[in-house]
Amino acid sequence: MRIAPGDGPGGPERIEARFGGQAYAPHRHDTYAIGVTLNGVQSFTYRGVERNSLPGNAIVLHPDEMHDGHAGAEGGFRYRMLYIDPDAIRDALPDGTRSLPFVKECISRDRALCAAALSALRHIDREKTELEWASDISDIANALGRIDPATAPRRTAPADIGAVRLAKQAMLECLDRDLPLGDLESITGQSRFALARHFRAVSGISPHRWLVMRRLDRARAALQTGATLSAAAAEAGFADQAHMTRHFKNAFGMTPGAWRERLNYLASKKP
Repeated sequence: MRIAPGDGPGGPERIEARFGGQAYAPHRHDTYAIGVTLNGVQSFTYRGVERNSLPGNAIVLHPDEMHDGHAGAEGGFRYRMLYIDPDAIRDALPDGTRSLPFVKECISRDRALCAAALSALRHIDREKTELEWASDISDIANALGRIDPATAPRRTAPADIGAVRLAKQAMLECLDRDLPLGDLESITGQSRFALARHFRAVSGISPHRWLVMRRLDRARAALQTGATLSAAAAEAGFADQAHMTRHFKNAFGMTPGAWRERLNYLASKKP
């Protein structure tokens, strides 16, 4: 079993585990347990019924619900799970929400929920920032809310375009370092979860993802002027060169070194 490094305020516990046979005895949590089956058949008894989760499925276990765990096939199973305080889910839902979401089918292939869970559980070996967690928890809460009609708010306020503009301006001014999330809350007048909702509604992207793309813009500009990879990473606000490379490849399908080589090759072919 692997337990992810501490993530500071706002970061729920994350684990990755591999089991064969009986994994754990009946027990319960005081949190939402949101997970993804990675390999094998993850079997468990939940609300009195035997369940079997296959690779790619999302799992939602509600607070205080008894469950166990065991392998459903030879070879065992591997999964990742995060444990989110119900208060964080409630805070992340839109104003006017009537109740905490309840997902009747604890094994789900809902695209939004699976994507949100995978995003939150990706890169389990590194710490996440408060801004990342605000986006992840907001996406998970909204996915849960869409699945449970009873959670729907009485009314949904329009997106706060002004708050999103203020957030973007503040992040651009501090691009080379992480702006404390509390500062963003003060600047925009929105809670971290409300800001994440408004940001996605206005820009179609989470504030963390928007920030990463602006940092990649700065890194590419630095590389074009001859900066080293490590210098470009530092100038753009990435933790280190490896951090920049991972995001660069995810965004553009190649490493920054390969991108610069291609750029130089194209420049050499110009008449």
